[in-house]
Amino acid sequence: MELTLLKSKLHRVHVTHAELDYEGSCAIDQHLLDMANIREYEQIQIYNVDNGERFTTYAILGEAGSGIISVNGAAAHKARPGDKLIICTYAHMSEAEASHFKPQLVYVDEDNKVTHTSQLIPLQARDTHNTRNTG
Repeated sequence: MELTLLKSKLHRVHVTHAELDYEGSCAIDQHLLDMANIREYEQIQIYNVDNGERFTTYAILGEAGSGIISVNGAAAHKARPGDKLIICTYAHMSEAEASHFKPQLVYVDEDNKVTHTSQLIPLQARDTHNTRNTG
């Protein structure tokens, strides 16, 4: 059996550009791509924290060290400069591969500069102060 697992994540990067008339895709600072092990032209899933939009495109190189996150083409309707995004890639692997695989997680500050990396998402604990009515 093959499984699909999270391969990499850029967590809460900030959109710097939204270029409707560009050919398409999402330009990402090459340093961030390297840190997250995302290849040029690799399919990416983008989750907009600010408006809830979720969409698929591919990564293209942005200038290394620039902090650029440019959502281009039709996807520019789904994100605006300043929006926070989670950008993920996924990989297919066997159960044996999945048993020892760890994703590459990259966390950034407001300027899209790396603050830290990890290969483990923190355990989510029950929120005893949650005021939302869930049922």
